[in-house]
Amino acid sequence: MALPAYASPLEKTWHYCYLAICTLIFLFLISPILIIMPLSFNAEPYFTFTEKMLSFDPEGYSMRWYDSLMTFGMQNPEAPRNGHWWSDFWHNAQWMHVAKNSVIIGFFSTLVATVLGTLAALGLARPEMPFRRAIMAILISPMIVPIIITATGLFFFYSKTGLANSYPGIILAHATLGIPFVIITVTATLIGFDQSLIRAAANLGANPRTTFFRVVMPLILPGVISGALFAFVTSFDEVVVVLFVADHTQQTIPRQMWNGIREQISPAILAVATILVIISIALLTTVELLRRRSERLRGVTPR
Repeated sequence: MALPAYASPLEKTWHYCYLAICTLIFLFLISPILIIMPLSFNAEPYFTFTEKMLSFDPEGYSMRWYDSLMTFGMQNPEAPRNGHWWSDFWHNAQWMHVAKNSVIIGFFSTLVATVLGTLAALGLARPEMPFRRAIMAILISPMIVPIIITATGLFFFYSKTGLANSYPGIILAHATLGIPFVIITVTATLIGFDQSLIRAAANLGANPRTTFFRVVMPLILPGVISGALFAFVTSFDEVVVVLFVADHTQQTIPRQMWNGIREQISPAILAVATILVIISIALLTTVELLRRRSERLRGVTPR
């Protein structure tokens, strides 16, 4: 926000101090990412900046760790990179295998979390809903309770129900973690929803199903998609629950990174982290665009 022309010297001083404080906090939060990304291009197997990197010598930088992500686990990584090489990469590369697992688990857990979270938000948004605050507190508790407690509870519950070491169990566990984000985003969208539109649709002869899909859903869709993206990111980055409820063959990207740090420290982990950061930035950018679209639909000027 711009400083008004009539601001006093004290207000101007505080304004610039405030900007400086915000900048320092931003740099403090973003500095780990700023360090990890260039280190992923290190030509040497170190987690520190070499002299060649600091002097911007081209020999100090390399794509070797990104290449190792593709070839790790392949049967014939040194073969010419033709169709057979890419087939080997798709079927045998370890990081491709865990990436496919992460995408599949993330997709289905997001689907479950989005459907259940949207339905819950629609119910909680109704003024006649009894015990709304208590129900809301229970539904968003997975986001508040330490993840290790949730993972431990899921482990003992899955051990009794047979869901342990299964993909449906992992999907339901990740959906449990993603539902609170969907509820919060959809509820925030419903706060500015004009309820008179529902009554108008009913007056025009629309049944509840038609009203929901033709009136309500298009207006809350940005909030639903935003919640779904948050749920997907939560599933894509989660490692603690997977360590508790999955077996050794059900690897995801975060779990493979965890195993790599424990067994063999390699800058390839930094390459994976860089790719995940880029994906997260793309998803957050999408969420911000959807937020602005939602504000425009509600008649609020995006800031």
